[in-house]
Amino acid sequence: MNSAVIVSAGKGTRMGANTAKLFLEIARRPVIAHTWQQFERAACIGEIILVVRAGLQSTFAELAAKYGFKKPFRIVAGGAERQDSVWNGLRALSPQSELVAIHDGARPLVTVEVIQDTLEGAWETGAAVAAQRVTDTIKESEDGQSISRHLDRQRLWAVQTPQAFQVEIIRRAIAAARAKGLSLTDDTAACELIGQPVRLVNCPTPNPKVTVPADLPYVEKLLQAGKAPLKVAR
Repeated sequence: MNSAVIVSAGKGTRMGANTAKLFLEIARRPVIAHTWQQFERAACIGEIILVVRAGLQSTFAELAAKYGFKKPFRIVAGGAERQDSVWNGLRALSPQSELVAIHDGARPLVTVEVIQDTLEGAWETGAAVAAQRVTDTIKESEDGQSISRHLDRQRLWAVQTPQAFQVEIIRRAIAAARAKGLSLTDDTAACELIGQPVRLVNCPTPNPKVTVPADLPYVEKLLQAGKAPLKVAR
């Protein structure tokens, strides 16, 4: 069986004080409802683990009822940092789970096709990540004020989520990071610690993360252009 861990425990500090960004409405629905719907639609996913901020468990359960999400899901509390939240999600997986797709709850434009492609990459390689080639010219600065060197963008990729893994590999990788006292914001970085290759899976459509207020109208426009409205359960 394949599982999904949707990481939804962040504080969203860059969105503004006291703002629960996953519950901001875009295209007439909360951000997290759009994200959840895509994993609900994905036939390759058998269960969904939602990692949420402590105290919001009932709010997420109400969301499932409101929008009629039927796929088996569990809601677990997040940790102090993203890596801790992912660890909690991995611990909640069914024993039958072989592959897991880890995804940011604030990326509502993920497609079923990308979910499937990253899982296939993880099955073949052990780990895979949705990514897009960098199109801007990139410079490195050591002091934050002047250019230190030019980077060849032909070799650069911007990694996103979902990031998919064979379950035992990602558990071993994050356990290694925890043992070293590291707190990583990217799960593939944990794979690098144990020498695990990670396959790049091209993401052909926009897959932005809702992070700051300026992201909202852009993401809403993309949702309205590419998706049917998410219906409320009756």
